[in-house]
Amino acid sequence: MQLGLRMAEPNPNPEFLKEFYIPTYIFNEEAEISNVVDPPKFPVLVFINSKSGGQLGGDLLKTYQTILNEHQVFDVGEETPDKVLRRLYTRLEKLKQENAEFAATVHERLRIIVAGGDGTAGWLLGVVCDLKLPHPPPIATVPLGTGNNLPFSFGWGKKNPGTDHNSVVSFLEQVMKAKEMKIDNWHILMRMRAPKEGACDPIAPLELPHSLHAFGRVSSSDEMNMEGYHTFRGGFWNYFSMGMDAQVSYAFHSERKLHPEKFKNQLVNQKTYAKLGCTQGWFAASLFHPSSRNVAQLAKVKVMKGHNSQWEDLPIPHSIRSIVCLNLPSFSGGLNPWGTPSARKKHDRDLTPPYVDDGLLEVVGFRDAWHGLVLLAPNGHGTRLAQAHRIRFEFHKGAADHTFMRIDGEPWKQPLPSDDDTVVVEISHLGQVNMLATQNCRSKSIHDPSSTHYNGDGDEDDSDEADPKTEDEFRKFGAADTFRIPDDVDISRLS
Repeated sequence: MQLGLRMAEPNPNPEFLKEFYIPTYIFNEEAEISNVVDPPKFPVLVFINSKSGGQLGGDLLKTYQTILNEHQVFDVGEETPDKVLRRLYTRLEKLKQENAEFAATVHERLRIIVAGGDGTAGWLLGVVCDLKLPHPPPIATVPLGTGNNLPFSFGWGKKNPGTDHNSVVSFLEQVMKAKEMKIDNWHILMRMRAPKEGACDPIAPLELPHSLHAFGRVSSSDEMNMEGYHTFRGGFWNYFSMGMDAQVSYAFHSERKLHPEKFKNQLVNQKTYAKLGCTQGWFAASLFHPSSRNVAQLAKVKVMKGHNSQWEDLPIPHSIRSIVCLNLPSFSGGLNPWGTPSARKKHDRDLTPPYVDDGLLEVVGFRDAWHGLVLLAPNGHGTRLAQAHRIRFEFHKGAADHTFMRIDGEPWKQPLPSDDDTVVVEISHLGQVNMLATQNCRSKSIHDPSSTHYNGDGDEDDSDEADPKTEDEFRKFGAADTFRIPDDVDISRLS
């Protein structure tokens, strides 16, 4: 199986692999110091979720441990990335104080490879961001999940990789040639009133997205804490969404928890996801999804468009059932909901290109899956609502007692107020980390002159409410899990 990008022939030369190899004494002070003359040019740490991709994660772990020093390859299910990195950097600092030039060079040149779904990759990125390292290592992502939006955005493909020796060596060659790019990190805060009786937390801990590295209830000493409320905080890299698309994702994850043995194949996962989109009513929203659950009826939305801007209300069309706050140009397995606005629209609405390091989120709305199908057509896009440096959702008592939310592919069922209280979700820019990108990278950087121009003239329609085209006109690329109709589903029978 290919990685979704054109690989060079694997280099069998063991001298090539030495450029990635880190000796054991760098990790363990009890190990004998190796007499290595030249430090590696591309020393790597490898973090693998052995449970991702069915059996692929475990196979990949074994191959990397065979090719490299097993001490530089970690299973995130056995040892968390934050513990590994704290221990390693403490060790490197100690060696540097002993005038170990080898350790100083490893520290300076270190790169990270993370293999797993978007949740695993986001977890690793969050750890690196939180540690505030003096030389944060750039990160390459191996696609080992269902959507693989992070790897796809930076050119690493979205198909599950080969796990044999040659495939791993080919990936290491890509890591060697990759360029560095920055990516914005987004902080999310969620606050709700503590229940007067019953469970301690309004959401069971296992229902929270595990991919959010810091997602949990803040301590009483935290500046974000408010007496009488539960305050949760975390971060994301790709997107936050709420509404019907998150509901479909939640149904998929719930089904996978109940029957994990049925979800070990990427193609089967994507077909199951698409079927759930149908059975959950995503393609017949007017029948299955009452207007009382539309975004405008559930929440009041405010945005801050720039660093020094003031909060202002963001009007949401009443037909919008799903809203996506997007950082990367990849959603639902490779689609770009923002698209490429025409020059006229950029001028009229004061829009900027969707860079991944400009401190802005692209906020897009969808009416239903039929609306989403426009993403499969050239110049297709959702309803562009805003570009924002901060965004705030205020949920009040209404007809619905819950909604669904999703962050970087991890969904949860969110309780809504049953009285006059308010549930608040606020997203703000937090910082940046370094990514590794191949020549096939789709993401654009504000610091890269080649990123300032996009191919094509952008969409030419007069409205951000573009109508779906006929199916034979769709340019079907990517997984498009949320919006694709499976071939074996008769949509006419869903109602």
